[in-house]
Amino acid sequence: KQWYQRRVRVNELREVVGANFNVDPQRQALAGHSMGGHGTLVIGMRNPCMFKCLVAISPISNPILGKWGIKAFTNYLGPDQDTWKQWDATELARTYSGPPLEILVDQGADDRFLAEELMTDNFVSAANQNAALNVDYRLREGYDHFYPYICTFLGEMFQYIATKLS
Repeated sequence: KQWYQRRVRVNELREVVGANFNVDPQRQALAGHSMGGHGTLVIGMRNPCMFKCLVAISPISNPILGKWGIKAFTNYLGPDQDTWKQWDATELARTYSGPPLEILVDQGADDRFLAEELMTDNFVSAANQNAALNVDYRLREGYDHFYPYICTFLGEMFQYIATKLS
């Protein structure tokens, strides 16, 4: 069921964008914040030819180890932790075998969720051990998880995407 829902949502989103905007389907990026950042990483690595680059902003990065992720995965995927690994960005980074993938991970260093829930360092470490994943990790001193942080660096994130898509 999860595979079907993911497939429909990812394909549906690309169809809506393609039908309403002048886009090149071979040059697309995906970005998200927090749980959306996790979704960006998972969708990008599970669909390796779909996006040229990914931007994950303060992503939940290793949900099988955090309280939020354990609760969500138990509710949505059931108790089998081997199934959870198929939907955990850090676990996927360890096993990713697709074509080279460019990933920007942007994280506020003062994010109160960083150590116990986001675990961004776990993802970055796993990705850096995988030659197919090229991670640009930007840890922003003095910034947390929320809107002012995102707004401050959004221009840089768009520039990253523009550079990778050109």
